[in-house]
Amino acid sequence: MNVLLLGGAGFIGLHLARRLLADGHRVTIVDDFSRGRDDQELDAVRAQPGASIRSADLTDPAAWAALPHGWDQIYVLAAVVGVRNVERDPYRTIRVNALVALHALDWLQPGEKVFFSSTSEVYAGGVDAGIVPVPTTEDVPVMVRDVTAPRFAYAISKLLGEAGFLHAARDKGFAAVVGRFHNVYGPRMGADHVIPEMAMRSFAGEDPFRVWGADQFRAFCYVDDAVDAMLRLMATPAAFGQIVHIGDDTQETNIADLAKLVLRLTSGEAALEPVPAPPGSVARRRPDLGLLRSLTGFAPSVDLEEGVRRTIAWYREWSAR
Repeated sequence: MNVLLLGGAGFIGLHLARRLLADGHRVTIVDDFSRGRDDQELDAVRAQPGASIRSADLTDPAAWAALPHGWDQIYVLAAVVGVRNVERDPYRTIRVNALVALHALDWLQPGEKVFFSSTSEVYAGGVDAGIVPVPTTEDVPVMVRDVTAPRFAYAISKLLGEAGFLHAARDKGFAAVVGRFHNVYGPRMGADHVIPEMAMRSFAGEDPFRVWGADQFRAFCYVDDAVDAMLRLMATPAAFGQIVHIGDDTQETNIADLAKLVLRLTSGEAALEPVPAPPGSVARRRPDLGLLRSLTGFAPSVDLEEGVRRTIAWYREWSAR
């Protein structure tokens, strides 16, 4: 296959590129490197036969005019993500994410197959309001609790993308599937997310060890499993035209227990200090993967302890560079 990864130098994109190349496919990565890093790991991908990497600003129509067609699969992963990035500049979040989605929709042609990356944040407000159950299916009401809150700029931008891709696919004759990611983690995801952030503080010997939202719960999904789910969806004709959760529903973890796991795997010894969760942080998140399983037969293969162990090992080496 000939595959286009838009935003492919980022966290999930690079893991997806590695998997596709290992499976013998040709991969073209397009990224503006505002978040995706041009680092040793991207260099290793660049050196592989079948890999091509382009720098381009996907908010600029000229970047799309320069992109050819003829791809077997297209993945739209380019976006401003991460709570700190979103809260620091919510307008940029909306602008970048909306423009990438809308330019992509203008550019796509009949017969093409595209994956659009979305987020479980689109119904976080409904969970906290008590109108959305956990585990959560794809057909629950989406709800933005406070349009003025910077954190929700991300969910708003992704809802626009979801609607845009599903409606445009019907109108223009291309095939689109929306994947809503749930707490995907792993090597090279940046230092601001909960598992690497905990690991880095444990490496530094923090004591007492602060735990924001210690009473909250999450179901974490290792990145290799998320990539497997994406590839399965893109190979399943019945998935097109649908919104499908991507995650791991086999383990729901209390955040204080996650901190204890990270401390144990980093040989850290510290007392936990619970700290209030950031405003807007959902109290509980766990996907219902019934639709993903019925469509593709997906089953997570990396449990939380093994995934955290792999992630910590990568960050220990990264922090020593």
